[in-house]
Amino acid sequence: MSKAPKPHILVVEDDEDILELVLYNLKKEGYLLTSAMTGEKALQCVEEDPPNLMLLDLMLPELDGLKVCRRLKRDPETASIPIVMLTAKGEESDIIAGLEMGADDYITKPFSPRVLIARIRAVLRRHRRGMASEEAVLTFDDLTIHPGRHEVVYKGDAIDLTYSEFAILHLLARRPGWVFTRYRIVDAIRGEHYAVTERAVDVQIAGLRKKLGDAGEYIKTVRGVGYKFVDQEVVGV
Repeated sequence: MSKAPKPHILVVEDDEDILELVLYNLKKEGYLLTSAMTGEKALQCVEEDPPNLMLLDLMLPELDGLKVCRRLKRDPETASIPIVMLTAKGEESDIIAGLEMGADDYITKPFSPRVLIARIRAVLRRHRRGMASEEAVLTFDDLTIHPGRHEVVYKGDAIDLTYSEFAILHLLARRPGWVFTRYRIVDAIRGEHYAVTERAVDVQIAGLRKKLGDAGEYIKTVRGVGYKFVDQEVVGV
């Protein structure tokens, strides 16, 4: 039986040293690689040979990474391509903008090659698995989330959650490791243009964690960005 081919990754980075470092480490992992140093070239590469994942630097000349991300996510033909953003530390506004456009994850510079590879693996794994059915029962060790019954059980005990608390937990748990900004959380559970502040989301999360007790550790704060649900597959990633 022949092995499945390794995923094809498009690396978009205009710093030659960083590009060389990334390509070297990904090549060692056996990934099929294509590279581009400009946004326009990246879009051309996607059109010619769509990758399984794009590693996208935000600070590109002329057509920057955010614009590349926006174009790809607005096009039905390319919207499903996972995008991991590369960003300099402190660019919280760019990180939030990219995630709200549909980017799957981000990595801050400087970064460890081991962390880079682990994060790429996690995104590819989530993409292969796909988003869980809205009615699927989710189980994480002693925590079970049953959307059909609107029920959460931890170590055999039922946990009484409000509508919003359950909706937030279910949203995060359906995509472990996926980073959600506060406004993406609001849009997903209430619909677009629902009037709410970032503080309101934080209050909901605080109440949810308190009710979950030890299981509240599944919900991690991504400083300056939002929240994510972390299961054993992505702990430390």
